[in-house]
Amino acid sequence: MIIAVLVAVEIISAFETAMVYAALPTFIVDFHTDAATAGWAVTAFLLVAAASAAVCGRLGDMYGRERVLIVLLATAAVGSIVSAVGDSMSWIIAGRAIQGVAGAILPLCIGLAREHLPPAKVPVAVAVISGSAVAAGSAALLIAGYMLDHASWHMIFVVAAVYALGTIALVAFVLPWRPPKGTTEKVDYVGTIAFAPAIAAVLLGISKSTSWGWTDPATLGLVIGGMVALVLWVLWELRVTSPVVNVRQFTDRKFALTMLATLAISVGPMGVVQMLVPMILQSPTTAPFGLGLTPTNAGWLSFVGSMFGFVCTPLSGRIAAKVGARVSMLLGTSLFLVGVVMMMAFHDSLVGMMAMVIAVSVASAFAYTALPNLLVEAVPEHATSEATGTNAVIRTGGSGIGTSIATMLLSSTALASGANTVSGLNTVGVMLIVLSLATIGFTLMIRRGPVQV
Repeated sequence: MIIAVLVAVEIISAFETAMVYAALPTFIVDFHTDAATAGWAVTAFLLVAAASAAVCGRLGDMYGRERVLIVLLATAAVGSIVSAVGDSMSWIIAGRAIQGVAGAILPLCIGLAREHLPPAKVPVAVAVISGSAVAAGSAALLIAGYMLDHASWHMIFVVAAVYALGTIALVAFVLPWRPPKGTTEKVDYVGTIAFAPAIAAVLLGISKSTSWGWTDPATLGLVIGGMVALVLWVLWELRVTSPVVNVRQFTDRKFALTMLATLAISVGPMGVVQMLVPMILQSPTTAPFGLGLTPTNAGWLSFVGSMFGFVCTPLSGRIAAKVGARVSMLLGTSLFLVGVVMMMAFHDSLVGMMAMVIAVSVASAFAYTALPNLLVEAVPEHATSEATGTNAVIRTGGSGIGTSIATMLLSSTALASGANTVSGLNTVGVMLIVLSLATIGFTLMIRRGPVQV
């Protein structure tokens, strides 16, 4: 029962993350906007999710994971309602930013599994909960597609809000509650609050540079101001005793290389491909590229393809256990590289795109399994939680950065009608190839060694 409740709760996190990808083409058409502006519905969510994942684990220790989980679910429901009742991209983006608190749901669910279950059952429970996130993210594209075809984009957020409220009842009345364990660590509220706006300022300045111009005071103010804020944020993190991101850990070579590989693959294919696939599948055949599928059919194709990755998750874990996580990471990144090349070559072929979706789904399974195992090999046991928290911030924040850059590149080459062009898609593809090769380079530099104790 406990595992079933935690799986049901985690589904809302995965749904909130993935559902809007299917709606991006609809947003672009309905609001007469470009990919860069619509993409902020993804970027805003991911940046807040990164900050939320960093701090809510400690809040759970202080006040009880169940209590914090209910607050997060209620906040996510409010964000969904804000997006649902809005009639502009600004309202949708604002609601998505509020929904971003759902980024901390998975870490809290894993913590609750360890808290409530016998140690022998914890590994299976964690695997089931994490696996449900992969499957639910794929199902979200299908459900969102059905809503877009048979209702409207408003219904995507209505369904998310209703489901979030339902999971609150499960946590409150079905999940057993225990007194909070407490912690002596303070929460770095300043570092948490400053992280997302600093990155957002830089990304907003870059994304608006094509319309405002690089010499415009607003562009320069956002980019320079955001970079200064990031420098100040790093200096703050070096001063506090319990930072959101332990910058000092980057002095360890293996840890630093693992985080650099995480950043490269998150800004690159792992963070961007999931956004590109619905655009290619749903764009009309009269556009420079697009297969003209309905959102529902596009969702089915993505869902079926992603199941291959879900099935391969245990295989990736076994490879990491036998020959090291570095091999799993290299396999996953190489498959991402193949998938990106297939996207560039076969974006006008249904069969080719199906093969591409399968390739990147298997790649995601290998990469998601490899990253935590690389950290286990790199840090001692007592530093595992801190290291995985830092990795979550970098992975989620990197996805937000990659999405923003990719949508800016698409919009900078778009036609006057707003339709994206093949040259824009290829430009993004080249970016993903370069970052995939960078990930492979960082991973090859990681020396295989024994697990730290």
